[in-house]
Amino acid sequence: RCRSDVLAAEAVSLLNGAMAALRDIWEEIGIPEEMRLERIATVKKHIKEILDLMVAEEERLKQRLLKSIALSRKELDTLCKELELDPFEAEEETTILQMEKNLRNRMEVLLKQKMDRMHELKTLIEQDQDLCDLLCTSPFCINSTTVPSLDDLDRFRRHLASLNTEKEQRQEEFVSSKRQIILLMEELDHTPDTSFEREVVCEDEEAFCLSKDNIAALQDLLQQLEVRRSRNEAACEELRSRILALWERLQVPAEERETSAVH
Repeated sequence: RCRSDVLAAEAVSLLNGAMAALRDIWEEIGIPEEMRLERIATVKKHIKEILDLMVAEEERLKQRLLKSIALSRKELDTLCKELELDPFEAEEETTILQMEKNLRNRMEVLLKQKMDRMHELKTLIEQDQDLCDLLCTSPFCINSTTVPSLDDLDRFRRHLASLNTEKEQRQEEFVSSKRQIILLMEELDHTPDTSFEREVVCEDEEAFCLSKDNIAALQDLLQQLEVRRSRNEAACEELRSRILALWERLQVPAEERETSAVH
């Protein structure tokens, strides 16, 4: 027999022993049968009250467990829908305690999954916002208050990877164009005189907004400077030709020409 059956038998044996001891005492005292019946009724009443309290307490425990199971089932159904998982199938042929434990363990696993997804979603949204501010693009369309599916998170990650690639390309284009613009401005002895030119040349590279409009404006500025240099080169070439023609007409010696050619 199991230990609980042995303990129950011992409890019954203790009760029988106590009743036998009471009867012996009453016999020695000489208590009449009617008074013995009254005393036995009192003992019975006390024992019944104690047992009723114990049974009621255990019944309340059972009801609490059943209520917990029902609540856990409901919460699990909600979590499974939020996480787009199949409904949790609990083993029906098990004890109430075991079922309550199984449901509670499953709840902990799914709650962690939910927290992990929501935490990753928050991180991705923050990264997306930073890139959108830098590239002047629209944020990724996703609900920030509901649990994202695994597909949603995967699409979000790929979207951010694409934005990062775009950012790197625009950053490289900006750095390369900025270097050329600075060289051209130095060659043309041009001081940045517009807010955009000062932003390009003087401001920190990390602070420059890499929007499509800004990249287009950057290319436009570079093209304008290249056109100015080309015009200057053409003007210089024309002046050189005229000087050469004048040297020839004036028959300027080679030594004097070499001295002037330095300038």
